[in-house]
Amino acid sequence: MSVREQNLDTIAPVLATFSIKQTGGVDDLKDDHIGQAVELTGNYEVGPITDGGQLLGKLVSLTLSDGDDGDRLATVQVGGVCRLPISSTYPSPADRIVGGGSGTVKQAPALTGDDPAGGNIARGTVLEVNGTTDCLVLLN
Repeated sequence: MSVREQNLDTIAPVLATFSIKQTGGVDDLKDDHIGQAVELTGNYEVGPITDGGQLLGKLVSLTLSDGDDGDRLATVQVGGVCRLPISSTYPSPADRIVGGGSGTVKQAPALTGDDPAGGNIARGTVLEVNGTTDCLVLLN
């Protein structure tokens, strides 16, 4: 008897809705950001993840259309298991992750004595890595 293929992407997603950060009156998140990593940028507000930024979760949908700046809302997966694009320094299974910029995540840096107030910003546990393309993450 063979082992059944697992589809962990569908396990216990926890979703939350946020406002979208704007720059010059234009939403920082557009439809092409769906599926990418995002970070908290203000009070209940999200935007694209920055290099070294703290991962909030995966952008799963946006209301309205790209031309509706200021009226859109973002739905973000903040818990459960999800797949996120990766960039260098590529994570390995069991690593924690931080923002890699451009909607990606990367391996979190080693813990040091100069971690920011509030603790280390690394998040998640990498369950699987797909080459240099993406990784499966438990958002814990």
